[in-house]
Amino acid sequence: MANATLSQLSYGPIEEYRAVLIPSPLAVPGVSRCVFRASRAQALKFTTVGSCCAKSVCLRSVLVLDSKPLLFPSDFPSLRRRQPRTLQVNLGYRCNQSCVHCHVDAGPRRTESMDAATLDDVIAYLRKGGTEVLDITGGAPELNAVFRPLVVAARALGLQVMDRCNLTILAEPGQHDLAEFLAAHQVEIIASLPCYLEENVDGQRGQGVFASSIRGLQRLNELGYGDGHSGLLLSLVYNPTGPTLPPPQSSLEADYRRELAARFGVRFDRLLTLANMPIRRFGSWLQSKGQFQGYLDLLRAAHREENLEAVMCRDLISIDWQGFVYDCDFNQMLDLPLPADAGHGRLHIRDLDDPRTLAGRRIHTGAHCYGCTAGQGSSCGGALTEAA
Repeated sequence: MANATLSQLSYGPIEEYRAVLIPSPLAVPGVSRCVFRASRAQALKFTTVGSCCAKSVCLRSVLVLDSKPLLFPSDFPSLRRRQPRTLQVNLGYRCNQSCVHCHVDAGPRRTESMDAATLDDVIAYLRKGGTEVLDITGGAPELNAVFRPLVVAARALGLQVMDRCNLTILAEPGQHDLAEFLAAHQVEIIASLPCYLEENVDGQRGQGVFASSIRGLQRLNELGYGDGHSGLLLSLVYNPTGPTLPPPQSSLEADYRRELAARFGVRFDRLLTLANMPIRRFGSWLQSKGQFQGYLDLLRAAHREENLEAVMCRDLISIDWQGFVYDCDFNQMLDLPLPADAGHGRLHIRDLDDPRTLAGRRIHTGAHCYGCTAGQGSSCGGALTEAA
């Protein structure tokens, strides 16, 4: 791996990053023969050999390499947005899982969480009109206390509501009635299931996740989700387990239907295929394996101009747990907010009086955007076009 500076390193709880492998030695300018080793307190030490830890820094977390400096500048085509129709709200980064591919760095020890005042700002924005779809994400958004009030308010306004659900949340303490709540409010569930094989899912998401996910799907089926008649929509989400593009969505959907029905009696409405974004935890994993640039090259080589018309950022705005506005959830994780109208500071949802004013604004793009236009394309709604 190429030399890294200390400013390129960010940190997170060890439980979140246990699957991120940092090679040793790691060359850092000014420090020779760097090693990483676990302490008895499950911390990692960054130290120089032979210095008796004189220059050591005890990190109560695993080092995670920041991919943002590697994404800019970029030759990605310029894009401008249309009037937003979808409001994607990230309620916070706390999650009951810690997945290797996660672009959010979500995990059990994350504390960022939307409060009631910001919830009021979001609902006030929805009441202004113009929004057709509310897309709720996280972390595991259901863990946030404002999740259910937000769903109730949005449904009362007649909005389509989508919950990006990891399925295992349905079995968490305090969530015993979550499935019934979602069904009662006709919330569309976008459920993560990166494979129909247990070993692949558990390898990416943790031991026992596949079995828990199947039980969650069976419970949702019992309530009418995925039956094609109840109006309760259930979509599954696939993403690759490594630095590859997703296979054709239509053929993979047929495989999912066949295998899940035959093995577990599970049914669903559609499959969405998503490419992994080379940012945050997955970006760090790529760097640790020496595969970051190769993956970027793969995405760039597979770019298709026709996908630019349908990328999600043209019709969507993303809101973080504090209420700040971004072009998309990926830019949110890269800390690339929309500027305030006066050009100073960040745009907050409470200051967005008329969403039509966003039409025509330039979208902040970088090399990561090739993840949305490569091959059949990728968005929160799955593939953008048929596979070439």
